[in-house]
Amino acid sequence: MRRTALALLLVLSACKGGNAPVENAAQPQDLESAAIERGMVRDPKDTEIAGLYARDTDRVCIVPDGQGYRIGAFVDYGDRITCSGKGTVSRAGETLRIDLGGEGDERCGFDAKFDGDKIYFPGNVPDACAKLCARRASYAGLEVARMSESVAEASAMRDSQGRQLCAGK
Repeated sequence: MRRTALALLLVLSACKGGNAPVENAAQPQDLESAAIERGMVRDPKDTEIAGLYARDTDRVCIVPDGQGYRIGAFVDYGDRITCSGKGTVSRAGETLRIDLGGEGDERCGFDAKFDGDKIYFPGNVPDACAKLCARRASYAGLEVARMSESVAEASAMRDSQGRQLCAGK
């Protein structure tokens, strides 16, 4: 009985103060934050958005324009099934507010996601965006990755009609 009491006393004394924080314990991090911290992916908050983005035959250009940015977006499915538009873009964190023109309710404006390397257009865009597209093409779901950070390359981007979408106004 004495041994049992002694063992119990040792176990309880070992547990005493078990609630004290361990100084070297690391706070858990989400994977994205850990990857950013280790330099494995870009921090979207610290990344300039200007540049040329592409996937297959789809292209997006963004260039500085005074206090804001100009954007051009070109989608090409072949057989003249395309979208081509240009306008303005502004940034708030990981959100890009894209406006490809139009008036009032007829504006092709929407929010896209920017992760530092890629731009993701939403799966649904306003009906007004259809005016920028031929046949059954659409900007919906467009995803492009950064090809270049060069403003000169972005400014030189052309659509299938030869129009520069990010050149000066």
